[in-house]
Amino acid sequence: MVATTTSAPATSASVSRQRRKAKADEGVITVGRSRAGTIAANLGGILFSLVMLFPVYWVLNTAFKPADEVLALTPTFWPHEPTFANFVSAVKAPLFLRNMLNGLIVTLMAVAGALVVGFLAALAIARFKFYGRRAIILVVLGVQLVPFLSLLIPLFLMLQKASLTNSLIGVSITYLVLILPYTVWTLRGFISGIPRELDEAALIDGCTRAQVFWRIILPLTGPGLVATSVYGFIQAWNEFLIINTLNSPEKQNLMAWLLQNQTTRGTAWGPLMAGAIITSIPVVIFFLIIQRNIATGLTAGAVKG
Repeated sequence: MVATTTSAPATSASVSRQRRKAKADEGVITVGRSRAGTIAANLGGILFSLVMLFPVYWVLNTAFKPADEVLALTPTFWPHEPTFANFVSAVKAPLFLRNMLNGLIVTLMAVAGALVVGFLAALAIARFKFYGRRAIILVVLGVQLVPFLSLLIPLFLMLQKASLTNSLIGVSITYLVLILPYTVWTLRGFISGIPRELDEAALIDGCTRAQVFWRIILPLTGPGLVATSVYGFIQAWNEFLIINTLNSPEKQNLMAWLLQNQTTRGTAWGPLMAGAIITSIPVVIFFLIIQRNIATGLTAGAVKG
């Protein structure tokens, strides 16, 4: 009896030690697997980034190469004799500066008009209840699903009857319509995120509906307007098919200029890559100017309690 009672605790203690050891070994294996998975995921991310960034690097590499290096049979991964001649050639090319100005005018007009119209439409959908409200939301979503290429011929005929073909105003209106569904849908989400208690508190304090709009809703929707303008600017600035179809070369943007420069003068890769870099600069500058205004949590802390 004594031997039995003394061996039982020893047996249970050894079993508990084995269990702790097994758990420790399992934890080491789990940590090792998690580390291996993390390393594999990081390597995959780095590889994917290199693959995606390589075309951008090759554009920069080609833009700074002289013509003999660009056309060499053996490609080089960096220019041996860097030059800015390609950028000078692109800027001095016919219609380059004019098409850049056209693109800025059309893009700014389209974005400004889409923000004004889209903000008012989003405000009506988010703040007021009226007949057909849900149908309008579904229509806004449905319009974004329609390929714009299928509407190009009817659009051309409609603008032709209105004498708006081959004009910057006609393209601006077209871009406005192109950006508007996304603008309405995005701003509706921002406005819906503003608590209605702020509107009610302002009305109790004696504000009118217009004052609530200017003092409450518009300031709090500012980051949403900025974020939406970024998308609209990029979409309008990079658009090629519509303006190339509706307008002559004198009233096109830089995207169309890149095609015209390639087809009329042959494939001059150096100036073409330099022109592509210059074309992307306005988008980068616009984003850098307004990046501080892009924020989340528009009304975080606006309502206490």
